[in-house]
Parts: sequence; C-alpha cells; structure tokens
Amino acid sequence: MSGMHNTIQRCVSLSRVVVRRLRRLPNGAATVLRAAVIIGGGSASFDLIRQLAGRLPVMVTPRWVRNEIQPIAIDDVVAYLVGVLETPETAGGTYEIGGPEVLTYQSVLRRTAGAMGKRLFVVPVPVLSPNLSAYWLDLVTDLPPSITHPLVAGLRNPVVVTDDRIRDLVDVDLTPFDEAVRRALERRDDIDPAGDPGDVRGAAGDATDNPGDA
Repeated sequence: MSGMHNTIQRCVSLSRVVVRRLRRLPNGAATVLRAAVIIGGGSASFDLIRQLAGRLPVMVTPRWVRNEIQPIAIDDVVAYLVGVLETPETAGGTYEIGGPEVLTYQSVLRRTAGAMGKRLFVVPVPVLSPNLSAYWLDLVTDLPPSITHPLVAGLRNPVVVTDDRIRDLVDVDLTPFDEAVRRALERRDDIDPAGDPGDVRGAAGDATDNPGDA
C-alpha cells in the first residue's frame, strides 16, 4: 500500500521507499496499490476525521477543505489486496484504488459527524495556513504531531483516482461512503465500548442526515 500520486505526506514518502526496496527483492515483483483516505480502523486519516467530527460543533478551516478526495472502505482495500494476489497479470504494477464517491473534505467531515449523531458546521476561511491548522489539530485531537502535521500537508491536494485500470483486473463491489463510516464506527465500539468524546453517537444518528457541503 502507498499514498496517491499527488499527496505530499512524509508517511507516503516512507511507503515509497519501502516499495522500492521490495521491488529489489528476488523471486517476485511487488504490486503497489495507491489509496487516499482509508475508512476503517488503523487509518490515521480516518481517526483524525472521526475525532474532529465527534468533538467539534463548528470548524473554521482553510479553503482547501473543499478539495476533492476519493475515500475507500478498509474492506474494499482488503478485497483489492486479495484480488491482486489472485490475479497474476497485476504483478509488478502500480494501481490507484478509491471508493465509489468523490467527495470534498468538508462533506466527509459533515457526513461522518452525521453518522455519530452530531451536526458539524464547517466554515472555510482564506487566511488559515496549513502550519496554523496543524498546530490547532494538536490541541483538539490526541494524535501525535508526527502524524497530524504530514496529514495536513497532504490535505492541500485533491486526491482522486485518475487511473482506474485495476477495475478491469480485480472485481470489487465498492462500499458507499456512509456505509463504510458506519461499519468503522461500529467496529471501534466493539473494540472499545467506552470510546472517547469523539465516539458518542445518538441512537438515530445517520450519516445521510448531512449529505451535502455547508
């Protein structure tokens, strides 16, 4: 797994180094799958989204919150990983994977909040720099700066699939965004029922309550 081609996160750079080393290994070629935001447990990007959506009623954000991304459910990522192992013609290739919907960061935040039974108002402003945004995240989330700062740097870029060749090679029934979020939140509750303030959801919470951008 690697980041999408137009992200600039340090973690993506590290994953590319790992990929290059894997390709030097004998007896086989590495297949690279590139994804944007993965919706599910273990995804730092989704953990950031979940905490922001669950803890804040109002967010003042940079204008790039309206950039487009193509998030993908973790179940679909696993399906692609299994699929390429079972499809010899994918060996040694690099493929981009994404979910069925292209959304803005703003819509992702609002729809995640809706899934948690909350309402989130997002107010983009032109003067909030990425550096200031990163330090603000340090105050409102419990993720370490080593994760949040590179993520914010990457958010300035649209991250959408531009090469969908994988769809012709590996058949995956892609999960809608709202369903992916619902599954991710339910699985987190199964692991940690106590949760944190970012996990509180109303019984009638529905990700489709806030389907559009502010």
